Amino acid sequence: MSDRIFSVVWLAFCASVAWLAWQIDAPFSYEPIGPRAFPLLLAGAMALSAGWLILKPDREPDWPRGALRAKTIVLLVAFLAYASLFEWLGFPLATTLVTIAVGRLFEGGWKSVIAGGVGLGIGLWYFFDKLLDVTLPLGRLWAGA
Repeated sequence: MSDRIFSVVWLAFCASVAWLAWQIDAPFSYEPIGPRAFPLLLAGAMALSAGWLILKPDREPDWPRGALRAKTIVLLVAFLAYASLFEWLGFPLATTLVTIAVGRLFEGGWKSVIAGGVGLGIGLWYFFDKLLDVTLPLGRLWAGA
């Protein structure tokens, strides 16, 4: 039953994300598909997953306990911080920091999570900004520098 309760709540969240994404209106098109496509596709994928859980829930669902519950909360806080600091820190630095935090949360070694975080932050920024021409913020923190 808890799977279905979670899925219904998540479906309501997906509907609100889709509604907010639909409100995005760019005065000019600087990207081939426009700024609302990604959040709408993401909301649609999440809604399909929630719908699947409503139709086919786990027979014996179990909520995280102990250390797994603590990791889940830390992960949620890390992603909320990422969303909150994204514009201020910029995509490369925010992505690097959240990748390092998640890597350490899952007991990755310092060298590998730092290398992976830096590679992911810079690599994804280059891929989206330069190759796909999808503008990602470099951050307000660096605007004065």
